[in-house]
Amino acid sequence: MNIIIDTHALLWLFSNDDKLSEKAGKIIKNPSNEVFVSIASFWEIAIKLSLSKLVLDVPFALLFEESEKLDIKILDIQKEHLITLKELPFIHRDPFDRMIVSQSIALNYALVSKDKILDEYKIKRVW
Repeated sequence: MNIIIDTHALLWLFSNDDKLSEKAGKIIKNPSNEVFVSIASFWEIAIKLSLSKLVLDVPFALLFEESEKLDIKILDIQKEHLITLKELPFIHRDPFDRMIVSQSIALNYALVSKDKILDEYKIKRVW
């Protein structure tokens, strides 16, 4: 299965936070799944760090290395994702979540996220 990890799930994975559900952790760590994180997640983290709305235990740049170590591929934003985004209903107003949902829809990948409102987009959300 191909999956995209939402920003909060990525941060909880890296920090070994028990907020990450057991099911989500197993899906992410399952070697038969191809795991992606949107570049939009790193963009969101960078903004929150610069506004002091988020504190990390490690330098921001290490998140990229940690992703690589866990075989999590970074998903760039493609024109197809933006075309999907343009048509996406405004169920969720957060621009980063909207991009991640658009990528999930455009690629038909499951999304690992705690955010139940995303179910209204009729995506495969796992938690």
